[in-house]
Amino acid sequence: MNSNVSLSTGRGLADCHSPLNFRSAGRTDRGRVRKLNEDAFLENGPAGLWAVADGMGGHDSGDFASALVIQRLSRIAGADSTYALRTIVARELAGANEALLSESTRKSRGQMGATVAVMAVCNGYYSCTWAGDSRVYLLRRGRLRRITSDHSLVQSLIDAGEISQEEARHHSRAHIVTRAIGAGPELHLETTHGELERGDRFLLCTDGLTSVLSDDEILGLIAASDPECAVEGLVSKTLSNGAPDNVTAVLVDVSAAD
Repeated sequence: MNSNVSLSTGRGLADCHSPLNFRSAGRTDRGRVRKLNEDAFLENGPAGLWAVADGMGGHDSGDFASALVIQRLSRIAGADSTYALRTIVARELAGANEALLSESTRKSRGQMGATVAVMAVCNGYYSCTWAGDSRVYLLRRGRLRRITSDHSLVQSLIDAGEISQEEARHHSRAHIVTRAIGAGPELHLETTHGELERGDRFLLCTDGLTSVLSDDEILGLIAASDPECAVEGLVSKTLSNGAPDNVTAVLVDVSAAD
């Protein structure tokens, strides 16, 4: 068995003061080349929390790292505000960072780590926290927008105007990230936030998907499908295109409360 699929529906704390429902679907697959799936994901609708993590460090280490990050995030029960929830997320990621550094030293495994992208919702607002090149996209009124910016070598080249987005997808150093959980004693996270709208659809994914599919392809696959079908379509298309890396996608739909 090389894939893991999970579905989740619920209102949760995110709806305490706003009439919104959240429905999500997630899938992870080891891909066509890798022997081990080092990705992991979280769906916790009642807490208003979703995440993807992509492990680094080779056999066992990457798998351990992503699982530890998701395990720490799964302890979060929710909060009374988006700011409070974002603070708790950052605290748990800092704890995961310390645990990975300690484990690496204790077992002499060498450096291990994981990229992560987290979306938290509460009281009509969303907050995203991330490190590395796992991403969060927002589909709103038919327009797909990436709301995270990769912490990677190729992103720095894009920002400098040296290469294009398309060239970055096929760059020989596309795998090099500049931030990750477990990369060092100082953890650098980035956050963004905004107001939710009914009809919003969020996509959280690892680079195993975005290194294979363009933003236009992603838009075409998620624009009209329900979350389950859209996630299946994203992963299936990635697999049919070769899937040289593990691939993980989580979709979260925002709708009016019943």
